[in-house]
Amino acid sequence: MDAFEYVSHPVRVVFGSGTIQKLPEELAKLKVSRPLVLSTPQQTEHAEHVKKVLEGRVAGLFGEATMHTPTDVTERAVEYATSTNADSVISIGGGSTIGLGKAISIRTGLCHITIPTTYAGSEVTPILGETANGRKETRSDPKIRPSTVIYDVDYTFSLPVGLTATSGVNAIAHAVEALYAQNGNPIISLLAQEGTRALATSLPELINNPKSKEARSQALYGAWLCGTCLGNVGMSLHHKLCHVLGGTFNLPHAETHTIVLPHALSYNAPRIPDALTKLAEALPESDGDAVKGLNLLLGKLKVERGLKAFGMKEEDIDKAADIAVSNPYWNPREVERTAVRELIRRAWAGEDARSDL
Repeated sequence: MDAFEYVSHPVRVVFGSGTIQKLPEELAKLKVSRPLVLSTPQQTEHAEHVKKVLEGRVAGLFGEATMHTPTDVTERAVEYATSTNADSVISIGGGSTIGLGKAISIRTGLCHITIPTTYAGSEVTPILGETANGRKETRSDPKIRPSTVIYDVDYTFSLPVGLTATSGVNAIAHAVEALYAQNGNPIISLLAQEGTRALATSLPELINNPKSKEARSQALYGAWLCGTCLGNVGMSLHHKLCHVLGGTFNLPHAETHTIVLPHALSYNAPRIPDALTKLAEALPESDGDAVKGLNLLLGKLKVERGLKAFGMKEEDIDKAADIAVSNPYWNPREVERTAVRELIRRAWAGEDARSDL
């Protein structure tokens, strides 16, 4: 066995159905009582429900969370938190809202409780991606990680089928890159396989039966495990590409991850035989071929496969390749512009991934 290092990061996790009712108890554990409740403009109803659970005892509601966490929105939220004397933040929603909660917390020192409603996994990571002047930058700091995560399966029933699929594949992406991370370890590899297996089996069922409580529970469980992978080891080319594409061209986060993932895996395939074997074991009907398994899964989920459908232009491919190869993340295969450009072109065109990059 290879040498490794493993550090356990403490996060309090409350998982189940109806667990939002434990919110007052969780606030009391943290000795706070005036939370600022965050949401996107589309999820203010969720924020109002949090306020109701807390019997109106909140500092205020801020419903402007935005994709890719633009810093101007964060600045407004911080000003509002200060003016209302908030002593904590509660984010309820997906990656956009959780990102805003992290951005406020790291700037103010306020503790952060999060209630995820998607499968993005950001809730258990110390990573924050922020966008300013058309560029997305990420940073990692243990203080960014939320103090408490409340997983309430009931809040995922309203997740549209399309977003269920792409958000779930976004979570799988964290596990995929964890399997070949530079600082990987056996514990995280086990979580990555189990998380991928849980999502790869539950997501197709949710496409056909989105109200299945068992499938929703399995998907949320898988998302937690995959998010834990993201929060413990480094990511590589796939995540670098998605940050470049999302931040530069304002492409939707989960959809971009879904489209890019099989292509990024095929790029790295020659250098990661052990990771491919583990991933293939977790993907149904892969027949030992992880790239095939991912292509099949995306087919079952009926997701969009081309970035051009979300507004990316063909002439943007070269710009994306240039940014992607500048200051690259560690990657098991050298990041070569010609091959990366072809990877992006295939993702733009909506082609199936193939292991010939």
